[in-house]
Amino acid sequence: MGRVDYLAMKTGEETAANLINSDLNEFVDAAKKLVKDATMLGSLSFGTSFLQWAASISAIYLLILDRTNWKTKMLTTLLVPYIFLTLPYVIFNFFRGDFGKWIALISITIRLFCPKHFPDWLEIPAALILLLVVAPSLIAGTVRESWVGAVICLIIACYLFHEHIKASDGFRNALTQKHGLSNTIGIVALLVYPVWTIFFNIF
Repeated sequence: MGRVDYLAMKTGEETAANLINSDLNEFVDAAKKLVKDATMLGSLSFGTSFLQWAASISAIYLLILDRTNWKTKMLTTLLVPYIFLTLPYVIFNFFRGDFGKWIALISITIRLFCPKHFPDWLEIPAALILLLVVAPSLIAGTVRESWVGAVICLIIACYLFHEHIKASDGFRNALTQKHGLSNTIGIVALLVYPVWTIFFNIF
């Protein structure tokens, strides 16, 4: 009888040990999966943020290029909504605040009462600041953060790319003509961010 009790106790201890080991293994597997998923999400977040900055800088670069002596034949006014939709949150919120309101007020005042002192190259940047300030929350928040904004950016980038290739008389000329390569690289950068955003919104 004592031997039976001993065997039963030993079997119970082994079962408990096996259960503990099984629970520990499951916990370790779950922790590894959590770390892996967090790393993947962090990488995706960093990639999205990096491409957003690259797209905004490229759009601003193309806008500046068109406002200088290196004028292009693209409809660069489309870069205004593109910059609005891709501008990183830190800069977007900064210009959407009092600083942007003051710039918009000064720009409108000079444009209305001293039009001769308001240079043509400032019209599009002033329009961008004004758009940042007056845009309703539906557009400034919901559309910017959704796939809808990415689709709009993709349409704008595709149109600008098509017009650039057309103005350069072919893709080869776009890569070999003076300033053509820099414009092409800038427009390609405009394409990458919305494609990346749409892809990860779908999948």
